Amino acid sequence: MALTEEQKQRHRRLTAWRGSHRTLARVSAEGTLGERLAALAADAGSVHDLDEWTDLYGDGVVAEVERRVAELLGMEAAAFFPTGTMAQQVALRCWAGRTGNATVALHPLAHPELHERGALGAVSGLRTVHPTSAPRLPTADEIRGFPEPFGTLMLELPLRDAGFVLPTWDELEAVVAAARERDAVVHLDGARLWECGPHFGKELREIAGLADSVYVSFYKSLDGLSGAVLAGPEVLVEEARTWRHRYGGNVFQQYPAALSALLGLERELPRLPEYVAQAKVVAGALTEGLAASGVPWFRVRPEPPHTHQFVVWLPYGSEALTEAAVRQAEETGVTLFHRWFDGAQGAGLPPGVSFTEVTVSSAGLAWTAQDVREAVGEFVARLERTEA
Repeated sequence: MALTEEQKQRHRRLTAWRGSHRTLARVSAEGTLGERLAALAADAGSVHDLDEWTDLYGDGVVAEVERRVAELLGMEAAAFFPTGTMAQQVALRCWAGRTGNATVALHPLAHPELHERGALGAVSGLRTVHPTSAPRLPTADEIRGFPEPFGTLMLELPLRDAGFVLPTWDELEAVVAAARERDAVVHLDGARLWECGPHFGKELREIAGLADSVYVSFYKSLDGLSGAVLAGPEVLVEEARTWRHRYGGNVFQQYPAALSALLGLERELPRLPEYVAQAKVVAGALTEGLAASGVPWFRVRPEPPHTHQFVVWLPYGSEALTEAAVRQAEETGVTLFHRWFDGAQGAGLPPGVSFTEVTVSSAGLAWTAQDVREAVGEFVARLERTEA
């Protein structure tokens, strides 16, 4: 079958990233099927007894993931879901039934609003309202002053599409307290909750303990294959299991995803504070390099980063920026940036600005600030040639 132009470009990008000897993060898509399967088979025995029978409809290794996450988050129970989208929709639907209010207060940049095709309303019959449109989470005053009731406040930690931003711990406690004053429950979209601890200076169970329920993902920060967990009170989780079945999420076997989740909890979770610290070094050096390169305008947000991910904006088209990034990887073996996208990502910036998300993981720990500044210079030189 002939490849489309987009497929050809994707293969080119993956080949360039995979061939780089220096990168800030390796993405799972860079590996072949054989490599990913071989790595899982070689490593899974270190986190689970592979002589056990395979899971069937959520027992065995899947139940072990649920137990482990509930313990880590200090919750009574947890349920494994094939996707975070399903887990979160089920959680919000269950809370709507329990509170008697189908209105969910969340940020307009939250994942359900931007990336789920209106599923909360179309599938679950929920209605959403927005206490703020600023590129940050709502404040306690905004929650208290919102002019209509809501049953659930959903907080995305960090708020990815505003630049992976987090409030302070005091601000987070205050906004949760404000929701409680309004008799609303609090649900955390914790797809990337794992890396929030360093910013707050708190353990995971302290962060999760502020909320009534929390969803966490395994493939975003922990390098898992897929899957998510919804954690909360036992009665809520039991109801969520029923809705999971109704939504088609009671999967026959999920051991590859479950084993990769356990590997992520064992290997990646303890290293996330290192990645967060290094992201601050990288972001600072990017700022210095871009300032010295002569680009007409740029923004790194937030600076310093709140987690091991942050956003960079530049006043060029996404195609030119992506081409420069790919050429740098092909010609120098250094991947500084991955793919760029058009749009201001909620920051109120004008047309003609593109953004990219920067992630720092184990591959990025070897970079010095000077390495980053030099890579910025190489990138901008290729960008100027692409634009010429």
